[in-house]
Amino acid sequence: MIDATGTSLFHQTMPFTERLGIEVLEHRPELVRSRLAWDESLCTLGGALHGGVLMSLADATGAVCAFLNLPEGKQATTTVESKTNFLRAVRSGYARASSTPLHAGRSFIVVETLIHDDADKLIAKVTQTQAVL
Repeated sequence: MIDATGTSLFHQTMPFTERLGIEVLEHRPELVRSRLAWDESLCTLGGALHGGVLMSLADATGAVCAFLNLPEGKQATTTVESKTNFLRAVRSGYARASSTPLHAGRSFIVVETLIHDDADKLIAKVTQTQAVL
C-alpha cells in the first residue's frame, strides 16, 4: 500500500524522486520503505536498472530516515559519505528500499539501506552518513 503522505514528502523535498517515480510505502523514525518500478528509460543497455538509479533510491530513502531521526532543534541533514555494494541486477518489477538508523547522534546520523527485488533477493546494501545541520 502506498503511503501518500510519505510520497508527497519525498516529492516536495526532493523533486528528483518524483521524476524517478519513487513511491513511499512507510515512513517512521525506525523504518522508511520506498519502491521504484523498473522502467526501460532507467536502465543500462542490458536491461538492468542503472546503479545510479538504485543509489538515488537508497540516498532518498536514507535521507528521509535521517531527517526523521534529527535531534531536537535541528532542521536538516546532508549526505557526507555513502557506500554501496551491488549484489545483483533488477530487470523487472520493483526495487524496494528499506532504511533503518544505525546511529542517531548530535552531529551525524548513520543509516543502512537494503534494496530487494520482487523475489525478496538482496540487490544492494548502502551505508550512508548524514551530517546534522
